[in-house]
Amino acid sequence: MSDWIEVGRKAPDFTLPDDSGNKVKLSSLRGSPVVLYFYPRDDTPGCTREACAFRDRKAEMAKLGAKVLGVSTDDVESHVKFRDKFELNFPLLADTEHKVAEKYGAWREKTRFGKKSMGIQRSTFLIDAEGVVRKVWKAVKVDGHDQQVITALKELG
Repeated sequence: MSDWIEVGRKAPDFTLPDDSGNKVKLSSLRGSPVVLYFYPRDDTPGCTREACAFRDRKAEMAKLGAKVLGVSTDDVESHVKFRDKFELNFPLLADTEHKVAEKYGAWREKTRFGKKSMGIQRSTFLIDAEGVVRKVWKAVKVDGHDQQVITALKELG
């Protein structure tokens, strides 16, 4: 389990496959802010609410120049089903070996029903156009999170 990436640090670069079979390289998105959010599982209640909130507010975020990327340990095939079922309009990245989640600190020990296991902790990183982390939300509560992200994007200018 690694430490959370701190505000002010350069966002660790990565390349992951997305739900369209493309490779997405974070550093290739420089010039635009990036909303990088980690979520536990495709097509589960909280993850679906979060993804649909970002879907519904994507145009607002795009007006602020931002790109949205969702990351989980699910594979591309799972992402395709999730994207199609909920008409998601931003890339879902497959971090099947949780290497990127580890780089950002989102891969953590979790306790569910008294059992400890490792998994993604719902978290979001706002990365500026130069590739610097400007805001980190750890242990995200889904309801209202989309508005928090939009507010932070506006503050980014």
